Amino acid sequence: MKKIKTHFAPRFRAGKKCSALQQMETFFQFNDLAASKERLNSIMNYAVKKNSWINEDPSVIFQFHQAMRSFVHAGYLITLKEKKWSAGTPLENVSPLFLGLLSEKEYQNPLLVFKKAFREYSIREFDYFMSGMVYLSLGIYDNVPERNIVNPYIHLIKMLDAAHIILERRGKKVRS
Repeated sequence: MKKIKTHFAPRFRAGKKCSALQQMETFFQFNDLAASKERLNSIMNYAVKKNSWINEDPSVIFQFHQAMRSFVHAGYLITLKEKKWSAGTPLENVSPLFLGLLSEKEYQNPLLVFKKAFREYSIREFDYFMSGMVYLSLGIYDNVPERNIVNPYIHLIKMLDAAHIILERRGKKVRS
């Protein structure tokens, strides 16, 4: 009898090939920007707290973890093909509330956010960070994360904002 092995690792490249922007659009179709930032914040808070775990269904957290992994991979693809993208636009009068964590330069050219993030951390380090935070948030542990967890968290939040801006501007160009 033939043994069949089941592989649980996600296959990002299976099926039809899609661009980084299509991956990001898919991410935002299933995950709202505000909800994604809130869930990431919740995962971070519970990963650092001792004697507590996140109250959400673990399957939802795992699905979010996988979606964030594909989002980070899409962000890396954008930095590789940066010459093809023209996301820079002149800065109109924008309120500081709308900028969020982004600086004015980053709001003008959201690709700078991805360049800076991947200059400091690799895809593997972002994967390790997300896996560790999800692991620590789903159970009660006495130990805390062994690395600096604030910088990757800030980069992920900024990447979410930057991707949302890129997709909004792309949508305006298509409609025009």
